[in-house]
Amino acid sequence: MNKREQIKTVILYGVFICYILLLIKILFLSRTSLLELFNSQRTFFRSINLIPFHSTMEYITGSSDTVKRFAFGNVIGNIVIFIPLGIYLPIFKNDKRVKTNLLYIFIMSLLVEITQGILGIGASDIDDIILNCFGGWIGILGYNFLLLILPDEKTVHTAITIFSVIIGLPVILYLLFMMRMRFWISLLHFQNTLYTTNIEIKYNVK
Repeated sequence: MNKREQIKTVILYGVFICYILLLIKILFLSRTSLLELFNSQRTFFRSINLIPFHSTMEYITGSSDTVKRFAFGNVIGNIVIFIPLGIYLPIFKNDKRVKTNLLYIFIMSLLVEITQGILGIGASDIDDIILNCFGGWIGILGYNFLLLILPDEKTVHTAITIFSVIIGLPVILYLLFMMRMRFWISLLHFQNTLYTTNIEIKYNVK
């Protein structure tokens, strides 16, 4: 492997690691912080749905516009966040078959839903698995489409590397930064609320 190929490999793995960190943040730490995750005193949220498209249809048929917007965001979000996984899997695996890579995505999504249920940080929903797999399938088809229009697999990997650096990495880092900022804003708000409460308690005692 020449120096150029080594640099390309390092970039691909670097972007992929950032993407995995973003997935972890979205799927496990969007509702709670890492410190609170293993705190037995925190509020646990668990629900399960094993009926395909039941939750999605409930959201879509809801009378509230807010609920419908949430449903749209939930559906699109669950699809979009797994598209990159469908693109990167064929790069890092020797087996390029669609069924095999789709099985990997299914297993990963299933493990995510099980973990969310065990940790009590979200709803374990069959709809999420279906949407995640659909997003991964889109990514796999996108990779195969590049194989059709570009001369060879090496050129495909180069194109994905360039795309990852120009678009993928900035988007991932921006989302991670915004999530981090939202966490600190929430923490400051909580501290201000706690400080105000303490002042009110002291004032009432006096």
